[in-house]
Formats: sequence, C-alpha cells, structure tokens
Amino acid sequence: MGIFSLVTGLPGPSGFGSSSTAEQVTGGVDASNLTVIITGGASGIGAETARVFALRGAHVIIAARNMEAATDAKQLILKTTPSARVDLLELDLSSLKSVRAFSDKFLSMDLPLNILINNAGVMFCPHQLSEDGTEMQFATNHIGHFQLTNLLLEKMKSTARKTGIEGRIVNLSSVAHIYTYEDGIRFSELNEKYGYSGKKAYGQSKLANILHANELSRRLQEEGANVTVNSVHPGLIMTNLMRHTFFLMRMLKIVTYILWKNVQQGAATTCYAALHPSVKGVTGKYFVDCNEAKPSSLARDETLARRLWDFSEKLVKAKTCDRW
Repeated sequence: MGIFSLVTGLPGPSGFGSSSTAEQVTGGVDASNLTVIITGGASGIGAETARVFALRGAHVIIAARNMEAATDAKQLILKTTPSARVDLLELDLSSLKSVRAFSDKFLSMDLPLNILINNAGVMFCPHQLSEDGTEMQFATNHIGHFQLTNLLLEKMKSTARKTGIEGRIVNLSSVAHIYTYEDGIRFSELNEKYGYSGKKAYGQSKLANILHANELSRRLQEEGANVTVNSVHPGLIMTNLMRHTFFLMRMLKIVTYILWKNVQQGAATTCYAALHPSVKGVTGKYFVDCNEAKPSSLARDETLARRLWDFSEKLVKAKTCDRW
C-alpha cells in the first residue's frame, strides 16, 4: 500500500483501503461468541474499536487508566447498542503492579478470552520514568503490554482449545517505528536522559510492538497454539495520544491534511486484523490500511526480536520479584 493508495483510499488486495471504516471492515461479522479486551478503550480509536466490537455482539472489556472516561465511553456505546455487553476494568500500563492487578481481576471473572487488542499508549512525552523506573514510553507502550499479554496468554490458549475458535492478539504499532535510535532499541541506555529524543523513544516503543508480535507469533506457532499475533499501523489520526505535541501536530495536519484519517477509519485496520475471516491463520504480519505491508528491516530482524524478548522478561522479573 503506497502513498497513492493512501491518498486516494483505493482498496488493496483485501478489498479495503485507507478510507475504509471499522464498521465497513466488520460488516456481516457475528462476534456474539467472542470476548475481547481492549486497552485504552476509553478514547480515540480504542473507544471506536470498542464500539464496533460491541455493535458486532462481542463481550467488550475496556481496560483504561481513566475510569471516568471509560464510563463515558460505555454510556455512548449503550446509547446506540442498548444490548451491548461492556465491562470496565482499571489498568495503568506504566505500572506493573496495575498490570498484575488487572490480570488478576479479569481472571477472577472466569470469562473466556478470544481477542486481546494492545491499543493504549503514550506519545512524544518528555523524558520521565515510570513508577518502576523505566522510560515512560517504553514502559507504557511495550513493557506493560508485554507483561499483560504474558499474564493472559494461558487464558487465551485454553479458550481457543475449549471453543475451537482461533485466538487473536493485535499490537498497535505505527509507521513511526522506522524513526528510532540507530540500533533500534537502546538496551543499555534505555532510561538515560542524555541523548533522549521523545520522538525516537516513541519510535523505539513502536518498533518493540512489532518485534514483540513477531517473536510471540513464532513461539506460539512452535508450540502449535491456536492463537495468532499481528501488528498494525492505524494511520495518522488526531487523538489525545498527541497531547504532548498538539500544536505541532495540528500544524502538520494543516499541511498534510490529505494523509490523515478520522477515528472511524483509524480503527479499521485493528478491527480488520482482529475480526475479519480472511485473516484467519495469518500471524506474524504487519498491516497498514487493512492490508499486509512490509515494516522496516529492524522490525523484521529475528535476532533483535529474540533479544528484546529476553530483555523484557529480565526487566519485568527485576521490577516485580520484590513485590509478588
């Protein structure tokens, strides 16, 4: 999918393109037998993703840091879909303690889990560390989702075994993954303020999202689990994610307005990867505008993916061993 398809909205091989909406790509899909967790489902494309899943009949779990916003999102869903099944659970991905609490709470509900959408994130924030002492964008966008996925993975695999329905994990990445540090991931200088760039740190975290999806996909295939993992670039959308650079992005949007999507279009690729029948059995891929695309060479580096996995496991263990 090139710039021409992006600008014109012409569909790709999937039959969908940059102008397709989340409702369009899920048309005719019955999700009434599915349970989905959507992180960051209280606003932006996460809220639209939650709305469309509820519209298609799924049991939606909105995982959100801001519970007031999550409540508002639920009420908006119920206004248009009164029969919607929507539950709210608190989750702060920058806190491993919160990730563990969320996982424990969800598992205690004894629900199946068919789909996990790792959607939430922060963008371009100034240098700061999470409560666990990890650079904030890496902590929120990657480490929080890495640990959340690990804690819920057995539930997803058991659900797939019991129901025979393929489980799907979708990581929201970004085309920004190409704009990262020279070696991709600053393993030895992850938390250093010296040389820090908010934009490159964001790109680093988005690269990590793809590498995580690829390595997890490889591991699940190796063990024969009926769970797929893919990553997506939703497109350029003006949401609260850009609150740290709102003025700059507003100016950029004026200059490049033809490249931007609305929220309904921005949620389309996520919903396509998570629900569309044509994606059944497809794993370890990167989607743009509802079509498979080729990410950067770093994002396709299997050695880097394995190194990131090992690094992430050690980081989580080091941060949590004294707590639980």
